[in-house]
Amino acid sequence: MGQKVRPTGFRVGVMETWRSRWYAPKREFGDLLHEDFKIRHFVATRYAQADIAKVEIERTRDQVVVHLHTGRPGVIIGSRGKEVDKLKAELEDLTGRRMDVKVLEIANPNRNATLVAMKIAQQLEKRGSFRRAIKKTLDEVMSSGVEGVKIQMSGRLGGAEMSRCEKANRGSIPLSTLRRHIDYGFAQSKTTMGVIGVKVWIDLGDYSNEESSDGAYAKTGQASKKPKRTYKR
Repeated sequence: MGQKVRPTGFRVGVMETWRSRWYAPKREFGDLLHEDFKIRHFVATRYAQADIAKVEIERTRDQVVVHLHTGRPGVIIGSRGKEVDKLKAELEDLTGRRMDVKVLEIANPNRNATLVAMKIAQQLEKRGSFRRAIKKTLDEVMSSGVEGVKIQMSGRLGGAEMSRCEKANRGSIPLSTLRRHIDYGFAQSKTTMGVIGVKVWIDLGDYSNEESSDGAYAKTGQASKKPKRTYKR
């Protein structure tokens, strides 16, 4: 039997940082963990069209800072930053704490596994061919300068009566090599025939070759042509 391990979780504490960064005593840990879940669920539901790849949460004694990594920052920022102020007020009502929201733009969406998986899921929801979606996505991701990519989808593909699993890959995906930055993303496509799961692995190269610890903003390949921008309200 094979033992499957999430690549990001496998590297947390070794090469990757935690998605939630705070400390709490044992009696408060469960409440704060549930609060983090509510924040992530609210943001993902509220801005489903904003292509949010990752939500990082930092806590201090009297403030919560939410970092939103997105491929479409304009949807979250809105006109003159009004949408960010609205989101900040809604999160304060949800948690009862003082909030701060920072929006970080992902320079190249084709180098982010979560955004790639979401893009494939959207194509399947529009009744596109899964084989055409896989082939087109492989070409686009490899042209962005990555070392390798692997795509797997499972469900009633093509409206078949029996569900099955399809895989395709290009280049190298060394999952067990900790020094390699393997970005992993998952998305669900809710079609009329049922739910189809999409998994994507992208090899961004060695961590030592990146100036930033976040693979979504790797300074290698074509991603270096567009700098990272941070929006803070």
